Amino acid sequence: MDVHVPTRMLVEALVRTDLTVDAGELYATAGLLDMNDQQVRLCIKRLVAEGRFVQEGRGRKAILRATGDTGRAMGLDVEFVTHAFRQDAGLAPWDGTWHLVAFTVPESARPARDALRAALTLLGGAAVHGGLYVSANPWEPYVEEHARRLDVLGHVTFLTTRDLRRGEENDPVALARTMWPLDEIAGRYDRLAAVAEPRLRLLQDHTEPPEPSAARRLTIAVELAAEFTRAMEADPLLPPELLPRPWPGARARTLTARCWSLLEEQAGKDDGAVRLFGLYGGLSRAAAGV
Repeated sequence: MDVHVPTRMLVEALVRTDLTVDAGELYATAGLLDMNDQQVRLCIKRLVAEGRFVQEGRGRKAILRATGDTGRAMGLDVEFVTHAFRQDAGLAPWDGTWHLVAFTVPESARPARDALRAALTLLGGAAVHGGLYVSANPWEPYVEEHARRLDVLGHVTFLTTRDLRRGEENDPVALARTMWPLDEIAGRYDRLAAVAEPRLRLLQDHTEPPEPSAARRLTIAVELAAEFTRAMEADPLLPPELLPRPWPGARARTLTARCWSLLEEQAGKDDGAVRLFGLYGGLSRAAAGV
């Protein structure tokens, strides 16, 4: 299955363990994915203008360095991926508690209110009513961080309950089905599995065809990262107890983890210290059982 990789996602995928991107490697990988140099230049310009990266040097000899906010966001991604794999392994059981956040941000701070609403959705929350959001995970520290940054913490109320009911429905599994678009999320994981399976077969077969080259391994890593990100961004990471069985997310993540493990094993010196090859290394091996 072909994978569309946005240029921005390619840049973020090629961040090395020291939080830098080698522009020469970026342009070379973009070429393998049928992107032209102009696309890359414009993307770099936008990322620098947004303050996500700073550029040192010019052209293919440049180095892009992730800023503090970008680095923190990447760390948060790792934390959420870790939690997803722990859920798949049965290591993060649900205690039956719903975590709610209510806010009444005044119209005078409308941009902050909109940003808070977007952050709650990104953190996996579902709207119960206009200013009331719910999560099945203990998200309070993350919500508080966003609220402080937006200077609206005084307008936010935190509460928990084990007795959530909508109308006459109080079954947690049924509530989850009505509050989150689970069919859409499952479809994203089905696509991730369809992308991961043929690439896993390629990585497992070292003789026919020969072991993938460094360029092909890097391309596979970027393609997997693109689909993995698309699936995970929409996933509220509900506890397995609230999800349909079987849940395609667990299978798709396991397939991807096996690919990561093989990519790590096959990586040579010419692959460099690309973040994609090592970021989830130990976690992937544990999840894949290898």
